[in-house]
Amino acid sequence: MHQARPLPGQDDFHVANRIALEQLGAKQPPIRVRHWRLTDDLRSLECYFDTHHGHEENAPIILAPPCLNQRPQPAQIAPVIDWLREQYQQGAIIGSVCAGAFILAHSGLLNGRRATTHWALAHELAKGFPEVQVDADKLLIDDGDIITAGGLTAWIDLGLSIVNRLLGATIASHTARFLVADPARHSQQQFITFKPNFVHGDEVILKLQRWLSNQSLEKITFAQMATCAGLGERTLLRRFSAATGYKPNEYIQRMRIEKARELLELTQRPIESVAGEVGYQDVGTFRQMFKKFNSLTPREYRKKFALHKSSRC
Repeated sequence: MHQARPLPGQDDFHVANRIALEQLGAKQPPIRVRHWRLTDDLRSLECYFDTHHGHEENAPIILAPPCLNQRPQPAQIAPVIDWLREQYQQGAIIGSVCAGAFILAHSGLLNGRRATTHWALAHELAKGFPEVQVDADKLLIDDGDIITAGGLTAWIDLGLSIVNRLLGATIASHTARFLVADPARHSQQQFITFKPNFVHGDEVILKLQRWLSNQSLEKITFAQMATCAGLGERTLLRRFSAATGYKPNEYIQRMRIEKARELLELTQRPIESVAGEVGYQDVGTFRQMFKKFNSLTPREYRKKFALHKSSRC
């Protein structure tokens, strides 16, 4: 058996096991961790790390780790896909973190299911696997037998969820406290950056997007957009949505919120001033829309992300 570097998030289980031994009087660590990999001939899987070798259990929880480099192709991971399906049919719970969702998607286990991944990969996952209901706003989606988690550090959130499932809420709470982790994280929204798609092949819409980038956000109207594009409003709605993935009004809203995030991070301007700068005359509406897209109020966002800390909000 080879030694292995701990995977991200494995500390959750190590700490939980130690706490369980102290508080529950267990005779051996209750959570067993094994690492699997493809054999050299790429035809099957082998276990190369085991925290308590020789012990067998039923209905394991199998987690697909992130693939930080190029996405694995089905032909490359065919044995993994077959093994995941077989384990799932035998009662295993299947999970993923970040880009690990692509492995689950290739297996077909996510078809017709809600799933999350890193917010920057959500469009790629949804486009490549249209039968998967991608919801990148969520940090963790626990569907019982399928669990998916968002960004790389969501290993911790996934790990705590599993600890809660296997050892109970008390052990999970103590584990979170030891790891200085917030056990109540549910959303990736506060981390999502709006990145418009400019590679779609519609030159008219591309020209309009560039025009929008240079306009004052509080003055843009749909009628102005149609005039700039030289299209009727119904045609603009159809082509803009097809090219960018957003309806024009949604696109503008996201531009406004992204600009507001920047102002909250980089300046100490009052919330009312930020709201007006990005096109919201009613500060209450601004606060409502900002929280919708970020899961935080403007004040909470500034407190968490501002480069120049200030009590003035």
